[in-house]
Amino acid sequence: MTSAIESRLAALGVTLPDVPAPLANYVPFVTVGDIVYVSGQISNGPDGLIKGRLGDGMSVADGAVAARACAISLLAQVRAACDGDLDRLVKVIKLTGFVNSTADFTDQPKVINGCSDFLVEALGDVGRHTRSAVSAAALPLGVAVEIEGIFRIK
Repeated sequence: MTSAIESRLAALGVTLPDVPAPLANYVPFVTVGDIVYVSGQISNGPDGLIKGRLGDGMSVADGAVAARACAISLLAQVRAACDGDLDRLVKVIKLTGFVNSTADFTDQPKVINGCSDFLVEALGDVGRHTRSAVSAAALPLGVAVEIEGIFRIK
């Protein structure tokens, strides 16, 4: 059975991917009561990793696309945490976005908007959240963006 959220995603042309296995000694999410903590999701699109450095050849628009890819991966992890029923998602609480950027790049929030805007478009008020957007000198595998999240489920 397709969840209402997944139907909304389909209307946006988005199919959630299967969740990948962790690449190191950690778990992709931890559930404590009705809160799900999702490990950082790196920018990975249909054509593979989205690599680059903001302020050094990568545009803010391209960075926002990378952040949107992270949002899709975050929702895929939440679906896994909810045993396949994404309609159990009650609220996106907090996101922390890391942007692979030069020391003088200051538009990290505009990059992470790619994730935030997508979550609100896909989830409505459920997707409105608190957030941080910070610079990183480098990210795993040279990706442009990594985002972790905290979610409330039922």
